[in-house]
Amino acid sequence: MRHFTIAELTRSATARHLGIDNTPPASAVRALTALVDDVLDPLRDAWGGPIRVNSGYRCPVLNKAVGGTPSSQHQYGEAADITVGSRSGNRRLLALIKRLDLPVDQCIDEKGCRWIHVSHRRGRNRRLYMKF
Repeated sequence: MRHFTIAELTRSATARHLGIDNTPPASAVRALTALVDDVLDPLRDAWGGPIRVNSGYRCPVLNKAVGGTPSSQHQYGEAADITVGSRSGNRRLLALIKRLDLPVDQCIDEKGCRWIHVSHRRGRNRRLYMKF
């Protein structure tokens, strides 16, 4: 974990506002570490500039509060929503993810590249690319 921290991947204004404890269990910390080591850090190295995490780990209560799906990989520390700050930059970032063939389970262009959802499961990644 060179470019990202567990604190950054668990930070949530919604959790803070609603008084939700978003502390991840050890299994989610292990999954977040794998996500960073296998996907986010290599992506950041190739990108050559900052990548911001909008949403990483979400405990089930927080996931429900933000309208996440009941099966969201965010709840297990396997997903992060990321951005470089603009839709055009995010489109280039998405193309880079594909070009690098990073071990993503899902890579989702969210709302016209307002952000990109990336997920990773150690050893079982489907490399699914979608738009929502």
